[in-house]
Amino acid sequence: MDILAAIKREERKFEKQLGKVQHKLSGVRAAAKVLGHSAEHEVVGVKKRVLPLLAELRLSRRRKKRWAKVRKHAKKVKS
Repeated sequence: MDILAAIKREERKFEKQLGKVQHKLSGVRAAAKVLGHSAEHEVVGVKKRVLPLLAELRLSRRRKKRWAKVRKHAKKVKS
């Protein structure tokens, strides 16, 4: 019976937290409604970073050089 009581306590705790979160969410929604459509445009998403072509080439060369070194070391260990 102690397990059942503990589960009930957890359930009440989560319902209380849910109420608080729903209250905060309604406040955020009200603020967004007051701001109108301007708020929707600002929270669209984050743009992906784009590296210049030369930077990508340099990174690619370094990556290949690093992996070649790792493979060379692995061959030595196997032999």
